[in-house]
Amino acid sequence: MKNSFTIPRNMLDGLECFLHVAEQRSFRAAADQLGVSPSAISQTIRQLEDRIGVPLFIRTTRSVGLTEAGLRFHAQAAPAWASLIAAWEDTRTLGEGPSGLLRLNMPRAVVRLVMEPIIADFCATYPEIDVEIAAEDAIIDLAASGHDAGIRIGELLEADMISVRISSPFRYAIVATPAYLDRHGRPQTLADLKGHDCIRQRLSSGTGLFPWRFSDGNRSIEANVKGRIIVNDHTTVAALAERGLGLAQISEPLVERQLAERRLETVLDHLAPTSPGLFLHYPGHAQVLPKLRAFIDFLKAALAAGTLPYLTD
Repeated sequence: MKNSFTIPRNMLDGLECFLHVAEQRSFRAAADQLGVSPSAISQTIRQLEDRIGVPLFIRTTRSVGLTEAGLRFHAQAAPAWASLIAAWEDTRTLGEGPSGLLRLNMPRAVVRLVMEPIIADFCATYPEIDVEIAAEDAIIDLAASGHDAGIRIGELLEADMISVRISSPFRYAIVATPAYLDRHGRPQTLADLKGHDCIRQRLSSGTGLFPWRFSDGNRSIEANVKGRIIVNDHTTVAALAERGLGLAQISEPLVERQLAERRLETVLDHLAPTSPGLFLHYPGHAQVLPKLRAFIDFLKAALAAGTLPYLTD
């Protein structure tokens, strides 16, 4: 059954005035505290009593006291008002300087690339900011989930997000260990993939598998490859490829070290598609809270200083 109760308009009008009079037991003293005239205090209290429907004060020429209704009202209104003031002050401080809980969402693989190298220094620099990292590959609604920002590749960003580039464009490479390629051969065409074990990845929705994407000039190609191993995140794809279990398609920043150390090598480079790169993104608020602004600036500084060795600004 639908509740028909609604909060009256201007319900809190006069509450602060009532509390001052109740605590001082004086209209004049309350007026002095609030910087208004005693007549203004008296009028405000009358209007409050009219809205509530009962007298709150006993007034004589010598004193001011609380009625039974006034005592009950004061007993509940005073702590509620104190809580409102505390909520106001606590919330207001979030706009004064970097503080509060910063909630970030990003794929598991990006945690290693972005957060692990900088999290300790960021927390030391901003001790008033707590950081919560949700590592998941699924695309989520940041606003609905209560996250301040996320990190995703450019092709997955929603149009209504504000985005900050944190990497150059990069390729999706086909990689494998030299030993695997020596045993099974180095594919030269897409048709050659049929003779290989390909490490596949399930979509975050769980309803299917990521197709492998290729680029032939201006033509985009999707290929449904075969393989015995299926995983659900990029980090595991890279780890299994490094163990020689097959070919894998993965973003190059995730395996840059392995490629540099020749633990992995690329094939079919002429067909590798390009991603716009990684972006930090967040809902379009009129004002970015200082905690998020601090993180954005810290991340940009880390990129410029080379603290994130596998990303470039």
